Amino acid sequence: MLINRIGTTSRWSDVIIHNNTVYLVEVPSNLDGNISQQTENLLAAIEARLAEVGSSKGNILMATIYLADINQIGAFNEIWDAWLPAGTAPVRACIEARLANPDYLVEIQLVAALL
Repeated sequence: MLINRIGTTSRWSDVIIHNNTVYLVEVPSNLDGNISQQTENLLAAIEARLAEVGSSKGNILMATIYLADINQIGAFNEIWDAWLPAGTAPVRACIEARLANPDYLVEIQLVAALL
């Protein structure tokens, strides 16, 4: 079976597509933003990336959300809930973690189906 790797470096790929399933991880690019701003930035990047490969936010099957401070889950959830199309909530875990870059407040790993 074909494995399609997009944006591959020596350490990671931006996206992997296998068996009509999309795997990706996104981090915010606006590192000076607060949790709400970083979440909006990150979700916009996810939405664009999914569209590029033929999927959409309504096709997300599973998401793992890493927050630098779990106390900011309310602010994150407010934006997440408004962003997701009604009736398409994926399986989800939200974890507090020390992220690789101290300026990251949020990071998301997800799996989505292709359209």
